[in-house]
Amino acid sequence: MRFSNGTRWSMAIVLAFWVALGAAGHADDKKEKSKTSSAQIVDSGAFGIFVKGQRVVTETFSVEQRSGVSLVKSQLKEMAASDSIKQKSELEFNGDGALLRYQWDQNAGGAISVLPNNDFLIEKITTASSGKPAEQPFLMPNTTVILDNNFFIHREVLAWRYLAADCKPENGNLKCQQGPVEFGVLVPQDRTSLRVRLELVGKEKVQLRGSERELVRLNLTSETSQWALWVDDKDQFKLMKVAIPADDTEVIRD
Repeated sequence: MRFSNGTRWSMAIVLAFWVALGAAGHADDKKEKSKTSSAQIVDSGAFGIFVKGQRVVTETFSVEQRSGVSLVKSQLKEMAASDSIKQKSELEFNGDGALLRYQWDQNAGGAISVLPNNDFLIEKITTASSGKPAEQPFLMPNTTVILDNNFFIHREVLAWRYLAADCKPENGNLKCQQGPVEFGVLVPQDRTSLRVRLELVGKEKVQLRGSERELVRLNLTSETSQWALWVDDKDQFKLMKVAIPADDTEVIRD
């Protein structure tokens, strides 16, 4: 799949997102002295989660860079309940995609954290009734992708990671190879690991908030699920829509 000049510029931003994170840790002393502490916002906004056409949850999120580290924040509010936050998460990783920490909390009590520990990942689970966290090790590298339940911004980060790894310059263009790419992922709320496949399908015309948009489709599959993701190649490949047909669920960027 080849992209226009405008699209190549957007892709370059996605690639630079990862490259800049890796390079930030190697800046010279002069750059260190001049570096400000302000964060660069890569993306922010909200997703509406619709089940059978009815909006049930809103996810608000932000993705920011600071000093060679990316921080992905997300929180969920149920439409039928009060305005209080039901769940929130923070995912922090470096420019190589290596996990620094993951934290999940819910207002009903209970928390989950995932941290690297040598060649393992350690998940610590605290329930509302327990005092000391239970620990569960995973023999997985620190570059394992976090794809926790209900946080669709994690799927955007995975899509960016796929595009940065699978799309290469060729004769002045960026070309994405055909065929699925496999990722090992950890789902902290389910306390399980699995493998998923992400594959570029191509451009499609999609209905989005009452109008037709041409977006780039990616298929995300595992042994038990099939999702369609649509990203905007004219706006830094931001995630715009997700369809999960088996659950009659759609996710739409507000």
